[in-house]
Amino acid sequence: MIQIGDTLISEDILKTCFACDLSKCKGMCCVEGDAGAPLAQEEYEAIQEALPEIWDDLSQEARELIEKQGIAYIDDDGELVTSIIEGRECVFTYFDAEGICRCAIDHAFREGRISVQKPVSCHLYPIRLHQYNGFTALNYDRWSVCSPALKSGKKTGIKLYQFLKEPLIRKFGEEWYEELCLAAEQLA
Repeated sequence: MIQIGDTLISEDILKTCFACDLSKCKGMCCVEGDAGAPLAQEEYEAIQEALPEIWDDLSQEARELIEKQGIAYIDDDGELVTSIIEGRECVFTYFDAEGICRCAIDHAFREGRISVQKPVSCHLYPIRLHQYNGFTALNYDRWSVCSPALKSGKKTGIKLYQFLKEPLIRKFGEEWYEELCLAAEQLA
């Protein structure tokens, strides 16, 4: 483990080659799994506020579920997570012409229609954050649906922390990310 401030970072994040290949995995991390994406309370409120702007981008099933259950629920671990349709895809997903699962929140944000970004837990995936005794632990969540990303990362030489530069800076800041890069150089 590497420590930067009050964060503990698994060395796997610095050593593992990883670069999403949506043409191969089709965005299945937003479809498969046993719960929705973890949400901070502030994210829940911001997404709830932006919901009218993305409502028409959502599937009929998603709109019906949101009307019945809301955009999120408390999962078996006691975490606030995005609602999921029939135990599968997140309510904020849609499928593009190539059959790739995409995020309606992210799409609307990148178009400038809303100011809220997709949940940081989604943006950081496959890094998962866990709170332990005043520390935030960053761990690499290994999952078979990401095997194309491992192949792509090996091919390009991109490490997981490099691939996730934007969300890591979003969550922890530029200075923190620079320290992470230095730690990665020392491990190499």
